[in-house]
Amino acid sequence: MSEASQVKNKESNAQDFEREPVPAHLRKKWLSMSLVWIAIGIDLSAMFLGAELGNGMNLSDSLTATVIGSVILGLIGALCAFVGAKTGLSTAMISRFLFGNVGARIVSIVLGIFSLGWFGVQVGFFASNMHTAFDKLVGVDLPLGLLSFIGGLLMMSTAIWGYRSIERLSVWSVPLLVIFIGIAVFTAFKTKGASAIWEPVSGSPIPMGTAISLVIGIFIVGTVLSPDIGRWARTPMHAVTAAFIGFFVGNSFMTIIAIFLSRLMDTDDLTNIFIALGLGLPAIIVLTLAQWTTNTNNLYSASLGFSVVFQRVPKKLITVIAGILATLLAVFGIYDKFLSFLNVITSFVSPIGGLYTAEYLLVNRKKFTFEGIERNKNWIIRSLVVWVLATLFAYMTTPSPDGFGWFQLTRVPALDAFIFAFIVQWIIGKIMSKKG
Repeated sequence: MSEASQVKNKESNAQDFEREPVPAHLRKKWLSMSLVWIAIGIDLSAMFLGAELGNGMNLSDSLTATVIGSVILGLIGALCAFVGAKTGLSTAMISRFLFGNVGARIVSIVLGIFSLGWFGVQVGFFASNMHTAFDKLVGVDLPLGLLSFIGGLLMMSTAIWGYRSIERLSVWSVPLLVIFIGIAVFTAFKTKGASAIWEPVSGSPIPMGTAISLVIGIFIVGTVLSPDIGRWARTPMHAVTAAFIGFFVGNSFMTIIAIFLSRLMDTDDLTNIFIALGLGLPAIIVLTLAQWTTNTNNLYSASLGFSVVFQRVPKKLITVIAGILATLLAVFGIYDKFLSFLNVITSFVSPIGGLYTAEYLLVNRKKFTFEGIERNKNWIIRSLVVWVLATLFAYMTTPSPDGFGWFQLTRVPALDAFIFAFIVQWIIGKIMSKKG
C-alpha cells in the first residue's frame, strides 16, 4: 500500500461521517453493532425500572411485560435502523429528505436539545447513585457537583471520537457488566434462596398495560435515533439483526436481572442491593459502565444533530462544547428540572421515526440519495404538518399535568406519536404523489 493510500485510510478512519454516508469499506458486522446497542440498553434506568416491576408485580407478570415491551422496541429499532443502513446517514441528515434543507435544521436542533438534555439528566442520575455508593461503602461524602463533573467528562471522552470509540468501549464493557451482574444474582440466590422470587406482591400490583408501557417508554426515543448507529452496518440485514438483538436484549437484560434481585432482596433500591450482598466494588463498576455506555451515545446523537445545523464547525468541537454545557447543567443541579421538559421533548422526537420510516418504506424511497440532497426544497410542508399533528396527538394521550389526557391508545404517548406519524405520513404522502 502506498504512503498516500495509508494516509487516506488513516484520515478515513478518523472521520465520523456526520454529514455524509458512511463508506461501504468501513461498515461493521452485526455482532459488534449488537454489542453497542446492548451496551446502550444496559443502563441505570432499566435497572431501576426492573426493581420497580419486581416489587410491584409477581414474577411471571413482570417478566411477560418486560419481554413484550422489549420485542416492540426491537421491532421499531430494527425498522428505523434499516433506513439508516440503506442511506448510510444519521437521523439528523435523513430529516433533510423529510423536512427540506432548512426545515431539517429545526428538527436537528430538537434532536440535539433532547439528547443533550438527557445527557445532563443521566449524568446527575449517575452522580446521585455514586454518592450513595461511596457514602455507604467508605463513608466518604463526595459532593454531587464533583461526581457530576467527573462523570460528564468520562462519558464525553468516547463521544468525542465517534462511533468507533463507542464500539470499542462496548466490546469490552458488556462482558464485564455481565460477569459482575451474574455474580450479584448468584450471591443473592445463595444468600436468600430461590423461594423469595415467588413471594406474592404486597399492596396493589402494577397493571400489565402500565408495565408494558413503562418498558417501551424508557427507550422509545432511542429507537428513533437508531440510524445514528445503523448507518455503520455492512448491509441492511446486519442493521436489522443488530438493532433487534440490541434493543431486545439490551433493554430486557438489566430489567429482568433487576426484577430477580429486587424480589430476592425485597427492595427496589439497587445500589443498596449490591452493597447488602457485599459487592461494593462491583457496584461501583456496574454503576459506572452501565451509565457510561448509555450516556455517551446521548451526546453522540446530540453532536450529530448539531452538526447538521452548524455545518462549518468540526464535530469534535461541537461534541466538546455540547458535553461541557450538559455537564455544567448537571454540576449545578439543573438536571432535576429537565425531567418534565424531557417528557415534553419525547413527544416531539418520537414522530420523526414514524415519518422517515413511512416515507422511505411506503411513499418515495428514491429521493433518499445523498447525491441529490442539495437539490432538496428548503421546506417540505406536508412533513412539518404531520410532525406537528403527531406531537399534538401525543399530548392528547399524555395524562395531565404533562398533557391533555383526553384518551389512551397504547398507554405510551411516544409510541402513539410514532404510529400516528407513520400512518398519516403514508396516507398524505400517497395522496400528494398521485396529485403530483
